[in-house]
Amino acid sequence: MTDHQDPSRPGEPSEAGAVLDADIVDMLNQGASAPSPGDALSIARVKRKLLAHVAEAQRARHVTVRAADGQWQPFGPGLTLKVLHEHEGIMSYLVRLAPGATLPPHRHPIDEECVVLEGSLRIGDLEVGAGGFHLGRQDVLHMPIVSEQGALIFLRGAAPEAALLI
Repeated sequence: MTDHQDPSRPGEPSEAGAVLDADIVDMLNQGASAPSPGDALSIARVKRKLLAHVAEAQRARHVTVRAADGQWQPFGPGLTLKVLHEHEGIMSYLVRLAPGATLPPHRHPIDEECVVLEGSLRIGDLEVGAGGFHLGRQDVLHMPIVSEQGALIFLRGAAPEAALLI
């Protein structure tokens, strides 16, 4: 039974409004009778609608950060950072590198994933352009990371330590 159903009248919506279409409620009220082969499309439609209602009810549990949301914070010379999400020491964030900005050699306490969204990075001799992915392994020293024309990167890993960059 849903929060919007009147318990004294199964299958009928309460004053709060219908959550399920009447045909879906009818099918659910018919119980566990075996469906005929022609009912497969109806069952699939009911399942899609029911799952859509469940997903809508859980929408608030998701996290969305639009491009204009959040605040960019200085993170080091030519670097700004915008936190998208942090949970139990794992952070998803954006870093914007100004032209010529450099991240000095550093290590990560856990693996760190990096996707270049705009521009390009040079990690030692390696060039990583827009759409490229780089995985910085735990406890492995990075070569300096340089962006000659500037870049926007998405990172997911441990919260960065600005003290290492200044």
